[in-house]
Amino acid sequence: MSILVNKNTKLLVQGITGRDGQFHAGRMKAYGTNIVAGTSPGKGGQEVDGIPVFDTAAEAVKKTGANTSIIFVPAAFAADAILEASYAGIELVIAISEGVPIQDMIRVNSIIKRNGTKLIGPNCPGLITPDEALIGILPGMIFKKGNIGLISRSGTLTYEVVNMLTMNEMGQSTVVGIGGDPVAGLYYIDLLEMYENDPETEAVVLIGEIGGDAEEQAAEYIAKHMTKPVVSFIAGQTAPPGKRMGHAGAIISSGSGTAEEKIKAFAKANVPVAKEPSEIPGLLKEKLAKANA
Repeated sequence: MSILVNKNTKLLVQGITGRDGQFHAGRMKAYGTNIVAGTSPGKGGQEVDGIPVFDTAAEAVKKTGANTSIIFVPAAFAADAILEASYAGIELVIAISEGVPIQDMIRVNSIIKRNGTKLIGPNCPGLITPDEALIGILPGMIFKKGNIGLISRSGTLTYEVVNMLTMNEMGQSTVVGIGGDPVAGLYYIDLLEMYENDPETEAVVLIGEIGGDAEEQAAEYIAKHMTKPVVSFIAGQTAPPGKRMGHAGAIISSGSGTAEEKIKAFAKANVPVAKEPSEIPGLLKEKLAKANA
């Protein structure tokens, strides 16, 4: 089992004829992802690496049955691309685009929720169910099929932690990079609920960072609803107040969003927080041993 994507996912690549779309479509296809279509206005009828190109998402969905879309278009057009996919009936959209205006995402989120469309991103690396489907820019070779779920705001930390898990023979069920923007689609609580309901996920790693209160909300949810072990890591523990650190959402303001507050919230929820990423496999093994005792 897995969450969100698997071998039955039928992927549409929006912006497939652009540099990034074409490059990553090739990588995803080589991994084994079932890419059924691409879109690029005015270029319908062409092919990219054997993938048929359509002018619109609606046409692509009608002709191929695509149910998931990944977006490789400039930030200025990303909101329209998300909405196009949603109105075409796409169930899950992964927006890779970086720098999408916050006001665009506020507008988009309200509309796609009414349409029943799930969104990952924007400004995210995507997600993967190992050996089944890679959707995004993740380096597929470091992932190993298994039973550990992972959610992260940081793409680079995702790769680092996954590599450590794989080296410790701890494979992954589904890994999701949710992105670091202040306004995004599915977030910690949404995904924690999915992992809790996935029979093949035995434990979850949650990688957070300074800024906002999403981690505190996740900790509260874990305490009330999660029966599976969860361990965490918070990036930015030495960040000075008022200074943005990498992601648009990674900023401490008015004394809120600090690493200390997040660590306290997780401690209250009985979620161990690694001092550095290399501690995560060991913490997971301890939590799993206690859960199975």
